[in-house]
Amino acid sequence: MAVYESVLDMIGATPMVDVSRLSPNPNVRLLAKMEGQNPGGSVKDRIARQMILEAEADGTLRPGSTILEPSSGNTGIALAMICRERGYHLKILLPDSVSVERRQMLEVFGAEIISTPGAEGSNGAVRRAIALADEHPEWVFLYQYGNEANPRAHYETTGPEIWDDCPTVTHFVAGLGTSGTLLGVGTYLKERNPDIKVFAVEPPSGERVEGLRSLEDGYIPPVFDKWGGYDLLDGKSIVRPRESIEHTRRLAGIGVFAGISAGAALAGACKVADRIERGTIVFIVCDYGWKYLSTGAWTSDLDSAAAEVEQVIYF
Repeated sequence: MAVYESVLDMIGATPMVDVSRLSPNPNVRLLAKMEGQNPGGSVKDRIARQMILEAEADGTLRPGSTILEPSSGNTGIALAMICRERGYHLKILLPDSVSVERRQMLEVFGAEIISTPGAEGSNGAVRRAIALADEHPEWVFLYQYGNEANPRAHYETTGPEIWDDCPTVTHFVAGLGTSGTLLGVGTYLKERNPDIKVFAVEPPSGERVEGLRSLEDGYIPPVFDKWGGYDLLDGKSIVRPRESIEHTRRLAGIGVFAGISAGAALAGACKVADRIERGTIVFIVCDYGWKYLSTGAWTSDLDSAAAEVEQVIYF
């Protein structure tokens, strides 16, 4: 077994698991990319590393720098882990409606938490971070929503991993959050095979599903436009809160203890599987379920769990 010099070297090279028994179409294979295997527990470890390394390389980050970032979940944890390891001070704009596990993880890694109103959601945290960055130009604002290191991390790592492990992939499905995973992986895969289809999973406008956003709700991440998101996507799968919980529980039923956005991604993948005759769909399991235990997603009755998911935000 390899010995790594740094926790950063453990990021990536995550496995895929065949979950085809959950496919509604016997001729469609479902493969789950298990991003919870990253050391910070999520797919966002990839972009946090990429953003920090690129900022160091171009001189934006220097020893002792303070980093500012809005996050209500995995990106904040990933940045906090890496900042602790590399000696940066991290200020996270955090909606006060996040799960207790997320806040605790940020505290474990020493992040300074600046609370924002939960009613404003993650978009509110973004707005307040932009305002703070204008007030404090001495802080480094990495801004995952507009930083091309975000999709580039997936173009350079996640996409090639999927292609190497499964060159027969026909469809790629991922949640639409910052859009970096969809853009980076989708661009890479389509360069290898233009016939591969890329589908975004998003909630209906006005509804909240963990880890996802609807482009109809008024905020389009700048990287989505920069990387030609509308041209890249072949379609969308709309997933409601109850469906995300149902499919999260289906994953747990076969031993995959995944986060709620993974349930949404599976639900989206199943909808795609219903539309096609045959193929191989790869979808992203962004993280594992331990960060969501307080929501009752696995233990409460389904209606209560779905209602809780609509009140708590995580991405």
